[in-house]
Amino acid sequence: MSSLFRRKSADVATPEPAEEVTDTSARPKGYTPSKKELGLATPKRQSTGRKVNAPAPENRREAMKQMRERQRVERAEATEGMRNGDERYLLARDRGPERALIRNIIDARRTVGTWFFGGALIVLIGSTIQIREIQLASNIIWAMLAVAVIIDSVLIARKVKKAVRERFPKSDVRIGSLQFYGVMRGLTFRRMRVPKPQVQLGDKIV
Repeated sequence: MSSLFRRKSADVATPEPAEEVTDTSARPKGYTPSKKELGLATPKRQSTGRKVNAPAPENRREAMKQMRERQRVERAEATEGMRNGDERYLLARDRGPERALIRNIIDARRTVGTWFFGGALIVLIGSTIQIREIQLASNIIWAMLAVAVIIDSVLIARKVKKAVRERFPKSDVRIGSLQFYGVMRGLTFRRMRVPKPQVQLGDKIV
């Protein structure tokens, strides 16, 4: 009897789990199955700890040293950014697209103002020489420099006004302040201008 029961139990087939069949006909055209539907496990992202660039200070003196070093790096970065015309580091007087345009206009042309201080130094030296002809020549050069700077400043102001109104017709920045900004940059030596020139002499801006 016992062998009979064992035989019957062996004859009964163990049902196998049916495979899940996904109806592909109901999927829209261009459908891409997910990793879950394909039976692929999504890899888990490994947690990465935050990298610490500098070790924690052991005492107050070390903390002050790290703070001074950090401030030195930040100042150097700000100075370099200001020289390169980065808006994040510019002073309020240099910010804005209007002033960037004016800088390019001035830097692309030769201005009389760049020679003004050099000429003024020559005139100053000549005026100290007790020779009438040299003093007279110094006065003439001084007058010519002054007239040339005035004429060049007027031309710069007119060019700035025209360029800003054409390029930025809805600008709310006062034209007078922009003209003064352009004139003062024109009076500065090219190598001493901050931000430094981004264009070459002779480049066409407007």
